Amino acid sequence: MTQIEKAQALINTFATGDTDKAASLLAEGYIQHNLAYGTGRDAFVESVKALASAPVKTTVNNIRAYEDGDKVFLHTVYNFAGTGEQVAFDIFRFDGDGKIAEHWDNLAALEAPNPSGHTQTDGIAPVKDLEKTEENRQFIKEFLNDVMMGNNPDKTQDYFDGDTYIQHNTGIADGVSGLSTALCALAEQNIQMIYTTVHQVLAQGNYVLAVSEGTFRGAPTSYYDLWRVENGKIAEHWDVMETIADKENWKNENGKF
Repeated sequence: MTQIEKAQALINTFATGDTDKAASLLAEGYIQHNLAYGTGRDAFVESVKALASAPVKTTVNNIRAYEDGDKVFLHTVYNFAGTGEQVAFDIFRFDGDGKIAEHWDNLAALEAPNPSGHTQTDGIAPVKDLEKTEENRQFIKEFLNDVMMGNNPDKTQDYFDGDTYIQHNTGIADGVSGLSTALCALAEQNIQMIYTTVHQVLAQGNYVLAVSEGTFRGAPTSYYDLWRVENGKIAEHWDVMETIADKENWKNENGKF
């Protein structure tokens, strides 16, 4: 099995309840960064067992999957035991033995299409430009520094091909104009979306996922942003924002990032 196939097989155990499969894919010292769950292989297996015993079956629909070295990143829609559909980004790190050794994620409720009619997950296109992986990773790092972290906001237009930009954020319309309108609306309501730290930037070809930390409405927030790069410009964007739980409610001490 490839790393992507292993990652997909692991998340599918939430639906199948196959605890033996889950245990076989995980390293014994598995590190969990989802703060709602305990850490370690046994804790993951117990969560699979608990979902299998629920009266409503869990569903897992993986939309897209990418690989960057020893990490796989997935974009998936879950419905855990009938509690409602959630959109997630998952990142899995593999150890030298091919076992899944570490996991990070962000989840948010599935919502209605945005003002341009796009959902949080649509827009399927194959990976290309593998030879430009590092170039695209660096491009997004610069975009994060200049625009998302607010260090050089005057450069915003440089990262886009005019107003040609597909947006999947639930509250923002297509184009740089849509992004500007949304940010102005937030400013008018005195709502700040702040990026302070970029923790990971993963890439495969023309797809780049950034994991960032900051605040939204003053609350500690984890930002997962996936961008599709086309001809050296940002062409499409998907994201999942999640408020970071208060530390007294954490089920593990590994931290969100």
